[in-house]
Amino acid sequence: MSTYLINHLRIPGDVPNSEALSYLEQVEATVQPYGGKWLANGEASVVEGAWPGLVVLMEFPTREAAEQWYNSPDYRRILPLRVNNAISDLVLIDSLPADYTVKGFAQQVRAAVAAAGDSAN
Repeated sequence: MSTYLINHLRIPGDVPNSEALSYLEQVEATVQPYGGKWLANGEASVVEGAWPGLVVLMEFPTREAAEQWYNSPDYRRILPLRVNNAISDLVLIDSLPADYTVKGFAQQVRAAVAAAGDSAN
């Protein structure tokens, strides 16, 4: 099951400095051994709410691969170049099963709420 990395990225002054550019020049080599790839990178069209900054969307073959990359010595060596020169909110989220539906999810929640209510009585 694929795992996605989403980075809500804000760059002070909107232009990467030399250290941030050094990070960009090195990060791809740290990702490749773990099967990671970039799916999207850039400004988003905000249709609701606020999203100052950029979006980076990456895919890894598994959560384990994503976590191994993030914790790898090669990535840890360059990580300060990003965190000291940009503001990031970074999350990992797993893909959904092929048979997932939002309606089915809602039905599962209704059933769980009903079961909790029945056990409370």
